[in-house]
Amino acid sequence: MKLSVSVTNYSWPEGIEQRLTDLAAFLDDTAVDTMWVADHLVQADPSCRTDEPMLEAYTVLGYLAAATRRLRLGTMVTAATFRAPALLVKAVTTLDVLSNGRAWLGIGAGYNTAEATAMGLFLPGTAERFERMSELLRLADQMWRGDHTAFLGEYVTAQQPIGSPRPVTAPHPPVLIGGTGERRTLRLVAQYGDACNLFDLPDGGSAIRRQLDVLDRHCADVGRRAEEIERTVTTALQDGERADALAERCRALADSGIQQVVVIARGRPLTSADLNCVAAAADWLAS
Repeated sequence: MKLSVSVTNYSWPEGIEQRLTDLAAFLDDTAVDTMWVADHLVQADPSCRTDEPMLEAYTVLGYLAAATRRLRLGTMVTAATFRAPALLVKAVTTLDVLSNGRAWLGIGAGYNTAEATAMGLFLPGTAERFERMSELLRLADQMWRGDHTAFLGEYVTAQQPIGSPRPVTAPHPPVLIGGTGERRTLRLVAQYGDACNLFDLPDGGSAIRRQLDVLDRHCADVGRRAEEIERTVTTALQDGERADALAERCRALADSGIQQVVVIARGRPLTSADLNCVAAAADWLAS
């Protein structure tokens, strides 16, 4: 079982740069696996004000690559239509090269129409978003393989998609696809993903087990071994949660088939107490 942290809120009372640097340095010396960041231009947590501080994700990840030596780094997750596909592939490749092989591509179809409207971001209808995400993932695979032949999709066209330099990670940075849609999202996980990301609900894990069963069936349909895909879930820290309680929650999720738990602090920035809790829980899970 891996334990990871996702930074979704930058509303620290003192300087953002120092707190982010301290957070990364602290986590880099623990058993925490990955430091994820939210990919939004405005605060998307419905319990927060939209005008609270939010940093651009890939600039943050580049900064974190220089500030750490071990942590894996990625977005949880990027909306597939917010950036030009080749630009996104290049950003993740650059992160992988400069972090010496620690990058993820965290991707999803996108959902936040309010953010898109407020900031002028491209967010087409649901069906088109999924088609565009599929084409983006196919383009990423082609660029990472070093195939420069023309990519001619319905929505994405690249006459000579040059991917140089190639990623440090072989064969490519792992692709995490976020979302729980059983018909389209989990099908794309089976086709293109190295990891899925589900949500921890107060139902004793029944939704997770059902979704993983659906994923297994999609894997069988496309001729892929289900165990190749890392099963990840996002869960919110409870106020004042103790490390032993968090570790027990992680073990319960492991019983449902989860291999990586991503911890967030809902409605507030991460605190020192949160980090101490996560670090101790990660040590127990790794021992």
